[in-house]
Amino acid sequence: MTISDKGLALVKSFEGLRLAAYTDSAGIWTIGYGSTANVKPGMVITQQQADDRLRADMAQAEHAVNIGVRIALNQSQFDALCDFAFNVGIGNFLKSSLREVLNEGNFVDAPALFSQWTKAGGKVLDGLVRRRAAEAALFASPTT
Repeated sequence: MTISDKGLALVKSFEGLRLAAYTDSAGIWTIGYGSTANVKPGMVITQQQADDRLRADMAQAEHAVNIGVRIALNQSQFDALCDFAFNVGIGNFLKSSLREVLNEGNFVDAPALFSQWTKAGGKVLDGLVRRRAAEAALFASPTT
């Protein structure tokens, strides 16, 4: 599966677009739509480069969800999990109880597990609370 336009819109809505490198709430150098790969202080990119980085980042998230979840997902569920994996990191997604519960076929409890991931730098962030709620709502919605 691949992330849909609706899934990409979710990522963009929470990440925002910044064409100059900045440090995120956890102190990680970031650029574009939340891209962290090879970002250096003072770096500036174009809109096209930001879009290309997002596509590359989403390809990694898609791959992680495709290999990490062993049960069939609908598009909404896949999109929510891609956003989640991108935001919390591929390794964290693959180790998460959310992934484990899904692989047990438990679609009922899965949406509540998104909310366990609302901290950055050891602090609960309102933006992450909102993002996890949006992911859980998308996950639980009818397919897109």
